[in-house]
Amino acid sequence: MPDATERRVVVTGPPSGTRRARRPTGHSRPRTEIDEQTTLGHTYVRSLMRSQLRAALAVFAVLVLLVGPLPLVFAATPDARRLEWAVLGFGLYAPLVLLALWYVRRAERNERDFVRLVEDR
Repeated sequence: MPDATERRVVVTGPPSGTRRARRPTGHSRPRTEIDEQTTLGHTYVRSLMRSQLRAALAVFAVLVLLVGPLPLVFAATPDARRLEWAVLGFGLYAPLVLLALWYVRRAERNERDFVRLVEDR
């Protein structure tokens, strides 16, 4: 008959000194919500997509307001061929570059904010 002091013990978890403090079960991390594709995770991703779309629509609106009236201006002044080239070659270049820089910074800031939210910092 086996001795009572020599029982086998099955270890099913990490040692007690290495456990992390767990959060209450009602609170789960946003990254987990996204990975598991829950409704809340879907809401997080939709918020990022919505903020990116908002930035893109703002750039598009400015672009339409900046470039849209040019054909009308050029049609109103048919003798000003040099003006057309000057406006198209030099006048639009700087605003388009600034608009592109603003959009890239805005998109990166949206993504940074989203990562901060997901990483729970």
